[in-house]
Amino acid sequence: MTVDKIVHLMAGFMILLSTAMTHFVDPTWVWLTVFVGVNLAQSGLTGFCPLSFMLKKAGVQEGDCCSK
Repeated sequence: MTVDKIVHLMAGFMILLSTAMTHFVDPTWVWLTVFVGVNLAQSGLTGFCPLSFMLKKAGVQEGDCCSK
């Protein structure tokens, strides 16, 4: 897997998880969804993504999200 694929996978998973936690556990879990959304917007505007930075440091292969 590439860095971009892992970032997309983790963002989607975190949004689904926080939505489920908001519905089934406690409404304050919605703030995790907000955090992920703000991080995605910030990453799109600035080009800096903390998760991709950490994955690159860990040696994960770079590539675009659509490569096979």
